[in-house]
Amino acid sequence: MENLKNIAPLEDFNWDEYEKGQVQAEKSIEDQEKSYDSTLSKLNDSEVVDGTVITMNKREVVVNIGYKSDGVIALNEFRYNPDLKVGDTVEVYIENLEDKKGQLALSHRKARASRSWEHVNSALANEEIIKGYIKCRTKGGMIVDVFGIEAFLPGSQIDVKPIRDYDMFVGKTMEFKVVKINQEYKNVVVSHKALIEAELEQQKKEIISKLEKGQVLEGTVKNITSYGVFIDLGGVDGLIHITDLSWGRVSDPHEVVQLDQKLNVVILDFDDEKKRIALGLKQLTPHPWDALDPNLKIGDHIKGKVVVMADYGAFVEIAPGVEGLIHVSEMSWSQHLRVAQDFMKVGDEVEAVVLSLDRSERKMSLGIKQLKQDPWETIEEKYPVNSKHTATVRNFTNFGVFVEIEEGVDGLIHISDLSWTKKIKHPSEFTKLGEPIEVVVLEIDKENRRLSLGHKQLEENPWDVFETIFTVGSVHEGQIIEMLDKGAVIALPYGVEGFATPKHLVKEDGTQAQLDEKLEFKVIEFNKDSKRIILSHSRIFEDAKGGGDKQVKKSNNNRKKKDDSQVQNQAASTTLGDIDTLAALKEKMDEDKKEAKVVAKTEKVEPKAEETEEVKSEEPKAEATEATATAE
Repeated sequence: MENLKNIAPLEDFNWDEYEKGQVQAEKSIEDQEKSYDSTLSKLNDSEVVDGTVITMNKREVVVNIGYKSDGVIALNEFRYNPDLKVGDTVEVYIENLEDKKGQLALSHRKARASRSWEHVNSALANEEIIKGYIKCRTKGGMIVDVFGIEAFLPGSQIDVKPIRDYDMFVGKTMEFKVVKINQEYKNVVVSHKALIEAELEQQKKEIISKLEKGQVLEGTVKNITSYGVFIDLGGVDGLIHITDLSWGRVSDPHEVVQLDQKLNVVILDFDDEKKRIALGLKQLTPHPWDALDPNLKIGDHIKGKVVVMADYGAFVEIAPGVEGLIHVSEMSWSQHLRVAQDFMKVGDEVEAVVLSLDRSERKMSLGIKQLKQDPWETIEEKYPVNSKHTATVRNFTNFGVFVEIEEGVDGLIHISDLSWTKKIKHPSEFTKLGEPIEVVVLEIDKENRRLSLGHKQLEENPWDVFETIFTVGSVHEGQIIEMLDKGAVIALPYGVEGFATPKHLVKEDGTQAQLDEKLEFKVIEFNKDSKRIILSHSRIFEDAKGGGDKQVKKSNNNRKKKDDSQVQNQAASTTLGDIDTLAALKEKMDEDKKEAKVVAKTEKVEPKAEETEEVKSEEPKAEATEATATAE
């Protein structure tokens, strides 16, 4: 009993009512319930509230929201926040204040989703830095969980450096900046690079303020492009242009540097406003021209590699950074217009002769044709006048054909020297480009490096023979092949052409001769120098009426019939190449001419002087067509 303590009863307690189980007891219960409820938060289902993390393990997080029981949330709902710890305040969504088990059901993911657009828009407006969880890769970038929303992270916005392995970022939680929101399609674009650039921008200002031209810095190769190399100087990038990588020509920067390689570079120039820095690598080494062999001189033979080709020449590198130009005119002794690609290509190893050397201007001209003897030095010995050669047709002009006998030795065949008999309007009618043609050297112009050549001179002049056949007064059968205003062109035997004026085309019945008509024609003029034969049909019957020239005509007709079969195939060729046949033909014609003179003397037929004068006065020389032989 000693352990019992005296406790004073409540003064206002009504024991009578308590015994009866009435009001006082009921009031006490209600008051107690009100007092208990006042200690709890006023919560409803589907409401988002803040809670406090009171405990957590590898799978779950227990959150107190001030309710009569605590809620349990799966830890993976907080994977975007690996730094979560006890005591942190988190948003939770009340799924159910009391489930079937009597527990409080909460969700952090749903809470984030319900408020995500508010947070995202606020982050964009206030340029806030937010955290996100990189879930997976996608085309062109990554998918990031931001406030429960799947945002897009472009590959170019991951880092300031080019990313070669995107998979290394999957599963990481990183800080981002919201850069774009499409409210219509609910698309969000975030950037991690923007955060880095903001930091680098300040670093750039500090670094650039300390830069000086000529300063040598160490940097790391950050990126390689076709036009140069970007170098990381420790927070700021500089560019080494491809031309500043090496004193020699560089076609691909990969030939000189590699990614992540550390280099010493020199500052060539920088721009404070644009924050551009021009760097150089070759400037740290002496210029190759300064190390060029001091004994190298004009006339020396050197070897090199063709590095650049142009139509006007080729650049040959004889040492890294030391190049010489071989102009196309120094590649061949030929005078024909050609391009350098006809002689060499990039990568060829060539030997050349130094033609000029300017060390102060760092220029050198080279030649390869000088490795061969100039063919014009011995032109008179190798190609003397009257010597015969085979040439190649290179070009046409209206006045002749340019040919090449050998490389560097060109000549011109004038159009008048192509054929003895054929009338040629343009050289392309006679030959073709690239075809071989036989020529004779007519004249040498060594000073101007020109040869005058001939082709017809390979054969004897057939007009020497025609002179004995188509003598003045002789009669021959001919066909009118062309009608002109001033007369007609007559085709005679052996491929020769003559000309007759309209007055001499009148037939015996008074009618005019027509095209393609075959008639007898008398030669009234023969000019070997101008290759002209003037004919007359009317003179035949006019002379016959006067009784003259019958015997001459008969003699000529007999001679023509006798020799036609023997001569026709031999003299019809345009070139009349068979010189022996021509000689025999000429001798035969000379004998016939003597016989004709004897017959004419016997018959006492004399050509009338006034008729000869009349014919000459009737033929306007300016309008007469040259009688030229054509090939049959």
